[in-house]
Amino acid sequence: MKCPEKGKIYSVNQGNTCKYDDGMKAFLDYCMEENKEEGRPYSHRYIGSMVADMHRTLIKGGIFIYPADKKNANGKLRLQYECNPMAFLMEAAGGIATTGKERILEVQPTELHQRVPIFIGSKNMVEKAMSFVKGKVTA
Repeated sequence: MKCPEKGKIYSVNQGNTCKYDDGMKAFLDYCMEENKEEGRPYSHRYIGSMVADMHRTLIKGGIFIYPADKKNANGKLRLQYECNPMAFLMEAAGGIATTGKERILEVQPTELHQRVPIFIGSKNMVEKAMSFVKGKVTA
């Protein structure tokens, strides 16, 4: 199975936007902005179940995001039994999985229920999200 390099669907709990940092908010604005040449605005689909959202992302392309926020500074999803398995599958399909700072599969666990932020999906969409999150936006 191969995840498309490009996608047109972003999956994030947009109800938490007020808790996200400025880079994350800017990426969401980018996703909603109209740009016919780039096929935006993107479709927003958020089921609230990582497995279901990841299934769609693997098949159709896109990005699933559960970022750190003001309430969950270390993210909310568990590294070892939520993020690592999905990162393994996504990378095997040609996608990317990152905390925003490092590759998910390179995070060394420090505790059993360790939580991390996650940006996972199509290569181009994850890279674009990272350009916003790291403050290095490219048009």
